[in-house]
Amino acid sequence: MSSIVSLAPSPLGAEARLFLRDEELDAALELFVLADAALASAADAALAGHSSRLGRGHWRAAFLLKRRPGLGVQDLARLTGLSKQGASRVLRDLEAAGYVEKSAGDADARRRPARLTAEGTAFEDRVSERLRNVLTRAYRSGGLDAVGGAHRILAAVAGPRNAPRNPPPGTGS
Repeated sequence: MSSIVSLAPSPLGAEARLFLRDEELDAALELFVLADAALASAADAALAGHSSRLGRGHWRAAFLLKRRPGLGVQDLARLTGLSKQGASRVLRDLEAAGYVEKSAGDADARRRPARLTAEGTAFEDRVSERLRNVLTRAYRSGGLDAVGGAHRILAAVAGPRNAPRNPPPGTGS
């Protein structure tokens, strides 16, 4: 039996009501799975043959450190779904490769916020450039009107992980 999900109109008022059937939701889930696979494949291609032998998880951490400088192990674990042990290992690998620097936290010396080094930024950008190309083609295919809707949908799926963040102290942003 198929259920129907009814969503109240958005504040933007695009539609009076939106009704989604299980089949439509399953089609969207399928597209999310396939899009994730396409992005993972592009990331793997950018990482292939790199001397560091770092993987997608390392790139994800580097990307988040670029977007949110000063993340610590707990923050990285929360954002990525890794265990604290896994997030710690990823940061340790990036630090060993010279891609991350950690410093003692201002309020708590046990908290060691991490920041990308110049080499880390280059590593992150090499992979992200390929992924940005995939997204650019997709956005062009969807048209300009679809970009805002795609962002709103992805932000809603990300949920609390997409909560506004405070800029790290001393960044002025």
